[in-house]
Amino acid sequence: MEFDALLLSRIQFGFVIAFHILFPAFTIGLAAFLAVCEGMWLRTGREVYKGLYLHWVKIFALAFAMGVVSGVVMSYQFGTNWSVFADRTGSVLGPLLGYEVLTAFFLEATFLGVMLFGWNKAGRKLHFAATCAVAIGTSISAFWILSANSWMQTPQGFAVDPVTGNFYATDWLKVIFNPSFPSRYVHMMLAAYATTAAVVLAAGAWQILRGQNSEPTQWQIRMAALTLAAVMPFQIAAGHWSGEVAHEHQPAKIAVVEAWCDTKAVQGTAIVAWPADNECGLASVEIPGTSPLLFPKANGDLQGLDAFDASETPPIWIPFWSFRIMVAAGLAMLALGVWGLFLWWRRRIDQPGLFHWLAVPGGSLGFIAVLTGWMVAEVGRQPYTVYGHLRTEDSVAPVETAAVATSLLVFMVVYAIVFTAGSVYMARIATRGFTDDPTDTPRGERRAPGSPLGAVDDPAEELPPETAVADRRKN
Repeated sequence: MEFDALLLSRIQFGFVIAFHILFPAFTIGLAAFLAVCEGMWLRTGREVYKGLYLHWVKIFALAFAMGVVSGVVMSYQFGTNWSVFADRTGSVLGPLLGYEVLTAFFLEATFLGVMLFGWNKAGRKLHFAATCAVAIGTSISAFWILSANSWMQTPQGFAVDPVTGNFYATDWLKVIFNPSFPSRYVHMMLAAYATTAAVVLAAGAWQILRGQNSEPTQWQIRMAALTLAAVMPFQIAAGHWSGEVAHEHQPAKIAVVEAWCDTKAVQGTAIVAWPADNECGLASVEIPGTSPLLFPKANGDLQGLDAFDASETPPIWIPFWSFRIMVAAGLAMLALGVWGLFLWWRRRIDQPGLFHWLAVPGGSLGFIAVLTGWMVAEVGRQPYTVYGHLRTEDSVAPVETAAVATSLLVFMVVYAIVFTAGSVYMARIATRGFTDDPTDTPRGERRAPGSPLGAVDDPAEELPPETAVADRRKN
């Protein structure tokens, strides 16, 4: 394997996007969780929901900031290592990414300030509206990003200029709502909710194991288990839907994911596979005759690797094993959710045990599933950036190998320091538990009551008790 500019550029982009995708996957679900907590507080008046909000909004702010920083770095690579790709597809992808900034990022950034600093300045309903706006903004952001990426997977609604070779849109509705977009958007949104639920469950389990069995801890672990148990069955169905779409439009991707060597009317499901000295190049242990269950809408023979030229076939092992790791992580999250509901029903979910010990490392399952899922999607699209129309080797910029290697090394060092420190700090906040008063800051940190980040003092604290109570009732 030669580490040329093309391979190093692919490694660099994969490295940067792997870091970036973790934060949006977490903040999309966490924004929804915060909206639910604040809505429940307004509806029931129970301080436990307010305490959960004030606790997790700090983590949301940090994750949102790191997601923005890593996203900016990723976007710059379109103008450096992948300038040819940006030039060829800019007329199609540029507006989609621009819409993401105009309709989503501005919405998120504007109301994020109200979320963080407006707790004692805006009325309760206005603050809740700001939280909902941020949650909606994260969903809109995912809409445009998934639309752009899905167009690269299943392009339609475009034409190519015969002189310049540049792509341009002929039907924007077809560009946006391309064949793989609906299934992939649903799959990604559910993955975000499951990822956040797994993290919240892990934090609650760790607090219980440390003996910090407060009411907010009890409720966050219940809410997380319920979310996992409710979301994961739909996520499995959405994943199957996405696989059916890929089989129709990207048959080579499915051939490598399923390790189908030969074209047959009925295929099996490979459990494991390994390199072999045969025409296909691999051997596997499979469950025979299962393709009618997995692809009931398939017409005719199911194409194996023998149906594609070697130059049109994606790498085998990364998509194959990434898919199985993704499925295993998803099933594990489903098991944790169902197990948590069972313990809740038996009134044992607040008692430290094996469930809590397994739930702590289970907090990483959502991130593992997201990363491996994107590996299946992106590596399985090779050797194309725009599937079937623009090859990866024709998309890279004319940059020197040494320059790409240097920038990759710098990215690895900086990311290892900055994002590791940020992630560790968020983990410490998430797991440190709650005080008896859920609106107080744990471990004696000084903060004005009711202020998420300690930046705003509560004027009512300086008033006599009767006046302070009356003032709060007005809000």
